[in-house]
Amino acid sequence: MKGAFISDCEGPISKNDNAYEVSAHFVPNGCRLYPIISRYDDVLSDVLKRSGYKAGYTLKLILPFLIAYSVKDRKIHEFSVKNLVLVPNIKDTLQHVRSIASVFIVSTSYKHYINALCQALDFPFENTYCTRVSIDKYHIAEQEKNRLKELAKEIAKMALIQIPPNAESISDFSKGDQNSIRRLDEIFWKELAGMKSGRVYSEVSPMGAGEKAEAVQDIVRKLGVRFSNVMYVGDSITDEEAFNLVRENDGLTISFNGNRYAVRSAEIAVLSENSIPTAIIADVFCRFGKQQAIRMAENWNAEALKKSHVNPSLLERFFRLYPSKSSKVRIVTDESIETLAEESSEFRRKVRGEAVGRLG
Repeated sequence: MKGAFISDCEGPISKNDNAYEVSAHFVPNGCRLYPIISRYDDVLSDVLKRSGYKAGYTLKLILPFLIAYSVKDRKIHEFSVKNLVLVPNIKDTLQHVRSIASVFIVSTSYKHYINALCQALDFPFENTYCTRVSIDKYHIAEQEKNRLKELAKEIAKMALIQIPPNAESISDFSKGDQNSIRRLDEIFWKELAGMKSGRVYSEVSPMGAGEKAEAVQDIVRKLGVRFSNVMYVGDSITDEEAFNLVRENDGLTISFNGNRYAVRSAEIAVLSENSIPTAIIADVFCRFGKQQAIRMAENWNAEALKKSHVNPSLLERFFRLYPSKSSKVRIVTDESIETLAEESSEFRRKVRGEAVGRLG
């Protein structure tokens, strides 16, 4: 019976952060607006643990501002097609893994972007889970548009909230950041929630952290596989719950160029500009099981890889890309977690750019 290979999209498969890029392109100062909302998302989900709030809901919070600036479904799709940036060799990686496992993409991204991605990769859209929204259905008056634009300008002028280490409550933040958090609470959960465009908050369900875990459970049910035959690849805070679910049930979890949230929840951290290390780990996991994949990661060097029974064509391609040194693949341990989180976050910014790399 084939196992299941489940991957996040942005990070392990593509270099984009599509919602950020759409916001930056269509909304004035969107390149500041989106990161501020994204950091607020991190605060609510990871620090304050607001009831009913899940990591990844930035994609819902930004929607009224896209509506205000008359962004349409067609525009998002066309922008996504034009600006798609894939991780090198990912098409070959997915084709190889699909020959030995059932492959699914579980992504917070809007469906417009996932459609564009599937077209580029010849990947079946029915094997994806994503944030499904039709922005064209929302029509609002000019007065509301103008107010939304004013609020967008106000948010964009805020300083980016700094999350203190080990913060657990709003009192752990600086006074300025406490004021920003309270003001953002007022904007999103009082003023915007009462607007016509605020319908999106009840009607749109982003593929956030909890929803990703539910998607993994759905895939396991549909395939009738054991969790021990599931490999999950992610890179951000929205993957934490899926990581935990798979890991607690003896599956394999991989952080690919992950931020600190991903590294601290995964068993293996991969730092690579190319997707081939993912294909190698998946090849060994699907054919020989988790423990063999873990042992390979523990001894990730040229000599050990040559003795690992990896598909020869994969190894040949890997050594052609890395003639002098391999990409970094490490087991995440209590002793290494902080160092790996820092190294992976830095590498993530290098590969995806500072603006995208710093997003949660």
